[in-house]
Amino acid sequence: MPSRKKQVIVIGAGMGGLSAALKLALSGLDVRVLERGHHPGGKLREQHVGDQSFYTGPTVLTMPWVFEQIFREAGADLGERVKLHQADVLARHAWSETERLDLFGDHERSAQAIAAFAGAKEADGFRRFAAHAKRVYAALDGPFIQSQQPTPVTIFARFGWNGLGELMRIKAVFTLWQALGSYFKDPRLRQLFGRYATYVGASPYHAPATLMLVADVESRGVHAVEGGIHCLPEALAELAVEKGVELSYGTAVAEILVEGGRARGVRLENGEQLEADAVICNADAAALGAGLFGEQAKRAVPPIPPEKRSHSVVTWNLLARPVGFPMQYHNVFFPRDYADEFKAVFEDLRLPAHPTVYLCAQDRGDPSAPEPTERERMLIVVNAPSRGDSQVISEEEIGRCGEQVTALLQHCGLTLAEREDIAVTTPVHFERAYPASGGAVFGRVNHGWWGSFDRPGAVTKIERLFTAGGSAHPGPGIPMASISGRLAADMVLKSL
Repeated sequence: MPSRKKQVIVIGAGMGGLSAALKLALSGLDVRVLERGHHPGGKLREQHVGDQSFYTGPTVLTMPWVFEQIFREAGADLGERVKLHQADVLARHAWSETERLDLFGDHERSAQAIAAFAGAKEADGFRRFAAHAKRVYAALDGPFIQSQQPTPVTIFARFGWNGLGELMRIKAVFTLWQALGSYFKDPRLRQLFGRYATYVGASPYHAPATLMLVADVESRGVHAVEGGIHCLPEALAELAVEKGVELSYGTAVAEILVEGGRARGVRLENGEQLEADAVICNADAAALGAGLFGEQAKRAVPPIPPEKRSHSVVTWNLLARPVGFPMQYHNVFFPRDYADEFKAVFEDLRLPAHPTVYLCAQDRGDPSAPEPTERERMLIVVNAPSRGDSQVISEEEIGRCGEQVTALLQHCGLTLAEREDIAVTTPVHFERAYPASGGAVFGRVNHGWWGSFDRPGAVTKIERLFTAGGSAHPGPGIPMASISGRLAADMVLKSL
């Protein structure tokens, strides 16, 4: 008789879970994905109001080569299933009505824009910065991003004594803010590039300088997804099903079953038990470490104490007609006191009095399309403390923050005419969506040189129980979460 196929259960249909499931199915395993929601995508969430949808999570795609490889390995073409629009202007940044700066995928165009904005010396600093970002990405792609739970020891082993100089050159032990000071004297430019820390939910004053690699990643292309960002996980889920993955929506897991120190399957909320040879948990690692998948599974990963969480956000979804400001798909509005913003979020545990404002003009994702003439869908985001499990931001505080947001936009020349607020999402809402996280949407915070190594890897302390997703190594973001799923699949295959 033919031998039974090895069975793997994946908890969660986020990008990490779907990437893992597809790779395992292509390797001949019997894979079932259990998703408590009714759509794939995890944190690639949307608000649906009437016949319109509004972003509440990621808005763009970077590192498209990660997804091209995922689809290609399955005999599919990413471009035939998902249409991407590459941005010409990466983002429009503003400090006032007369202080505006665009960044481009072409670094020389960005340098020229910076020269006009802040002078030739700052443009030269940017050229050095961009070259350094390229060096950082090249140095860390294999040894860190694509590796199973690297540590300082394994990184050093990969570089060796001869490579120690390269580790120093990429400023691995400096904070992002410290490193930026060696390239830029203009505080506005340090603000702008310091914002890379918030891509992983961190403060630029404590995050490692290696996050400068974001500049190199963005130079290779920032893309909007036609039809909405959710079309990417939907296409990946469809492909996984085509390759034999069983995908069950509306199926919540109550417990990961552990016997003899090994994961043996799961118990659903309806009481049904499903056996498996291995389990991948694509839920937030905080939920696993907090015991939300059972006391036996709790020891798989360390719990995340509140002070180790990344920041959360408050978001506004709205319809409005922009007046007085030439909108791009991505727009960032900066206050003058950057340090106070991160002190408020990480130390005082309150909304910043004067926050940086990110505004995604959702209907401007296709740069070749004509500008909207009617009211547009918009997502406004400000940073917030991740204490959605222990404190509620009052409506009054939300209102005051909203007033400051409006004041900053107007200071930069933007009026949102005919505004209709659709929804406000707070850390409490994110905590409900991702229990035990406190609303931290990026997992553990990446502070200090050790912070990059602090996330759980694919392999846990329980045999044949693995983790994947943005809260696991190599970190948050759509491509990184997908890479984590592939790393988890590799370890499943090695374990069976």
